[in-house]
Amino acid sequence: MCGITGAFAFNEEGHKIFKFTENAVKSLNKRGPDSHGIYSKGNISLGHSRLSIIDTSDYGNQPFIDKSGNYILIFNGEFYNYLIHREELKKDGIEFKSKSDTEVLLYLLIKEGINALEKINGCFSFAFYNKKNNQLLLARDRMGINPLLYYYDNEKFIFGSEMKSIIEYKIPKNINFNSLYNYLQLNYIPGENSIFENVKRLKPGHYIKVNHSGIEISQYYKINRTKSKFTDYIHAQNTLKNLLNNAVKTRLISDVPLGAFLSGGIDSSVIVALASQHTKHLNTFSIGFKDEPFFDETNYAELVAKKFNTNHTVFSLSNNDLLHNLRSVLDYIDEPFADSSAIAVHILSMHTRQKATVALSGDGADEMFGGYNKHMAHYKAINPGVSNKLVGIGAPIWKMLPKSRNSKLSNLFRQLDRFATGINLSPIERYWLWAAQGSNKYASNLLLKGLCKDTYNQYTIEPVNFDNEYSELDNVLHNDMQIVLPYDMLTKVDLMSMANSLEVRTPFLDHNVVDFAFSLPDDFRVNSKLKKRILQDTFRDILPKELYNRPKHGFEVPLLKWFKNELWEWIDSDILSKNYIYSQNIFEYKEVLNLKKQLKSKNPDDSVAKIWALIVFQNWYKHYIE
Repeated sequence: MCGITGAFAFNEEGHKIFKFTENAVKSLNKRGPDSHGIYSKGNISLGHSRLSIIDTSDYGNQPFIDKSGNYILIFNGEFYNYLIHREELKKDGIEFKSKSDTEVLLYLLIKEGINALEKINGCFSFAFYNKKNNQLLLARDRMGINPLLYYYDNEKFIFGSEMKSIIEYKIPKNINFNSLYNYLQLNYIPGENSIFENVKRLKPGHYIKVNHSGIEISQYYKINRTKSKFTDYIHAQNTLKNLLNNAVKTRLISDVPLGAFLSGGIDSSVIVALASQHTKHLNTFSIGFKDEPFFDETNYAELVAKKFNTNHTVFSLSNNDLLHNLRSVLDYIDEPFADSSAIAVHILSMHTRQKATVALSGDGADEMFGGYNKHMAHYKAINPGVSNKLVGIGAPIWKMLPKSRNSKLSNLFRQLDRFATGINLSPIERYWLWAAQGSNKYASNLLLKGLCKDTYNQYTIEPVNFDNEYSELDNVLHNDMQIVLPYDMLTKVDLMSMANSLEVRTPFLDHNVVDFAFSLPDDFRVNSKLKKRILQDTFRDILPKELYNRPKHGFEVPLLKWFKNELWEWIDSDILSKNYIYSQNIFEYKEVLNLKKQLKSKNPDDSVAKIWALIVFQNWYKHYIE
C-alpha cells in the first residue's frame, strides 16, 4: 500500500492550497516511507508516499507521468493481474520503463479510460489526471479495501488516503453530529459521511470525475447476487476451491518479503494452506495472549503451521504489552474508531513488519459466508425451533444476570439477552440490534439536546436495505458486506497495518470469490449446525481436524480490567471528567456518569465498549479539534 493526496483548483483562490501538498504527503509517511513525490502544475497538485512492493527501484516512484507528459497517475494499492495487461499493451507498441504495476495501470487508463476499472483485479485507490481535457479521475476498489476521502467546495476539490492528509489543507473542522450519533451506536462511522461535515468517503466500487464543472460520482461495481445459481454442493465446493486458489496465487506477487497472518481459525488457515502450495516455507505469524487463555488460540495456529511446514513465529503478549501499545493506536486514529481489537492488529502488524512487508489475511470470509455468531442467530430467528421459545421464556432472567464479554458465562448471558430481544423484531430492526453496540435511545440521550436531534433516527446510518427478492439471510450478509466489512473490519486492518508500513492482502475479497458467495443458496453458507458451511467443508480434508467443532472466540482486549485499574485515574479525572465534558458541550455528563457507575458495578454489560468509544473520541478531539 501507499498514500495518495492532492487537490484540484476550480479558481485562483483554490490554487492557494497547493502549498499544503508537501505537508499532506508527509502526514502519510507511515503508509509510504520509501519515497515521496509531488506533481503541481496548472490547476492540479498530486502527492504520493510510496511503500515499495513491486519494482522497488526508483523507476517505480510516483507520481507516474507518461512519455507525452499529458497523463499523470498516483496509485495506492496492488493491480494483481497487471502482467496480463502489460503484455497486451506491449502489443500496442507501449515501451515500459519500469516493471511496476503502476505504469501498466497508467497506460491502461490512457487506452481504456473509465472502462479500465472493469479489468483491474486488485485493491486500490488512485487519482489519474488527463491534462488534455483537464479532468481528474479518482476511483476506489470494489470492496473498499483501500480508503479514499475527499473535501469539496466552490474553490477546490481535495482528496487523500487518510483524514490526516485532508486536514493538512486547512479545511474547516466542523463535527458531523449525525456521524457521531452513528459512531456511538456502532463504535465506527459507516457510509460516505465522515466525522467532519463536507468530508466524504468515496464508497467501494465508485469513481469520481472532477473538472471545472464540478464533480460527478458514479458506481462501476456492485456484488452480483445471482440467486441460487448453484444447486450441486460438490460442484460449488470445487468452484470455491479453484476461485480461492487463484485469488491466493495472484496475491503472492511481490519483490519484498511476504508472509501470512495465522490465527488458528478456519479463514486464515485456508489461506495458509493454499499459499503453501505455491510458496515453500511460507512465513506465518500469530499472536498469543499470556494473560487471557480463553482468547489464546496459538495452539491451533501451530497445528496448521506444522501441517503446512511454514516458518511460523508466535508473538506472545501480556496485558501489559497491549496496554503499552494503547497510546500508539489512539494517536494514529484520525477519525473516531473504537473496535478495540485494533490494538491486537496493531501489535501483530508491528511484529510482522520486522520480518515481512506484505502479509496475507483471511478478512472477508465471515461477512460473505456467514461466520459470526449473529449469523447463526439470524438463521435461528428465520427458522425458529424449541430453543427460540426457551430463550424467549428466559428473557426476564437474562436481563438480570451479569453480562460482559470478558468471561465465557457472562458473554453467554449477554448473547441470550440480545437473542431474546431480537427474535421478536422485524428483520431490519433485528439486523440493526445485532449490529450495534449502543441503542438508538442511548445515543440520543448521550448527545446534548439541540445537536441535530430532530434528524436522529436509528436508520440514519448507511441505509440497511432488505430486498424482498432475496432471503433474509442473504440480505443480512449483503448488508454486512456494505457496512461492517468496509467501515469496521477493513478500516481496522488498513489503519493498523499502515501505521506499521505493512501491506495486507485479502484473497477472500477477490471479486470473483465474492460474486460466487452471493450465488449460493442459504444452506450452503449457514445451516442449523454450521456457520460458513461450504468454506469449512471444502477444506475439511486438508486442515487439522482440531480446528473444527470449537467455538469462535475472536479476541477481546481486557478493557474492563484496565478501566477499573491502570486507566481509571485518566478516565475519571481527565478524559471523561465532569469539567472536561462540560467544557466540550457535546455530551450529557449525567449519562457519562451513569456509564462510569455501571462500569464499577457487578454487571458492567456493554458499558465497557461504550466507554472505550468515548475514550477514542475524546483522545481524537484533543488531538484534532483542540
